[in-house]
Amino acid sequence: MHGRVLPTMLGIKLGNPNLSVIGFAGDGDTYSEGMEHFIHACRYNADMAFLVFDNRAFSLTTGQSTPTSPLGYKNKAEPLGEFNFPINPLKLALVSGATFVARCNAKDMNETSRIIEQAVKHRGFAFVELLEDCLIFNPSIKEVEGKMYKLDEKKRGMDEAMKIAGEWDYNSKSGKIPLGIFYREEKPTLEDKWPQLSDLKKKKVGWKGLEK
Repeated sequence: MHGRVLPTMLGIKLGNPNLSVIGFAGDGDTYSEGMEHFIHACRYNADMAFLVFDNRAFSLTTGQSTPTSPLGYKNKAEPLGEFNFPINPLKLALVSGATFVARCNAKDMNETSRIIEQAVKHRGFAFVELLEDCLIFNPSIKEVEGKMYKLDEKKRGMDEAMKIAGEWDYNSKSGKIPLGIFYREEKPTLEDKWPQLSDLKKKKVGWKGLEK
C-alpha cells in the first residue's frame, strides 16, 4: 500500500461511486513512489478526499529525506544533506486539476477538523496537506510555526491560489506560510463523466447491486 493509497481509493469509487471515500498518506509515499498516482487523481477529479500528513521525512524508516525535505536536511542515508530542492505539493495539485486544495497545521485541531469536514463535503477531488512535526527525525516545523497565518474564506481563482501557494517554498525559513483553503471549484467529476458510474449513482447501487 505504500504509495498506492490513491489507486485503492479510485478502485473503491469505481466499484461503488455512492460511497464516501477518504484516504490518508504521508509526504514520502505520496510524492515519491506515489507521485504519478497523485497527479492523475487530481486530473480525474473523482469525488473523494485525500489527506497528506507532511513532516518532510520518511519517519517510519528512520528519517530519510522526502520530496518536501529542505535543502541540506541530514539523515542516516544522506549524511552530507539533501541536495535536491523540495517540490511544492499545493502548486502541483493545482496545476494537475484538483478542485479543492487546502493546508492545515496539524496542531490546530479545531481548524484542521473544520477544513477536513469541508474537504469531505466538497464534490470532487479534495487535497488537504497537514503540516506536522516528526519529533525524532525532523522537528523543523517548530522553526517556521511563527510564519504561519490563516487565509480568509474568499473564493479565489487559479492565478491567485498559485501565487499564495508559492509564498512558502518548503525550504526557506523566511517568508510566510499560508494556512486554509487555497482553492475550491465545482467541476464535473469522474463519476459524472462516465455514464456507467453516473447510472450507478442514480440507482444508488454498486456494480454488485445491479440487476442482471
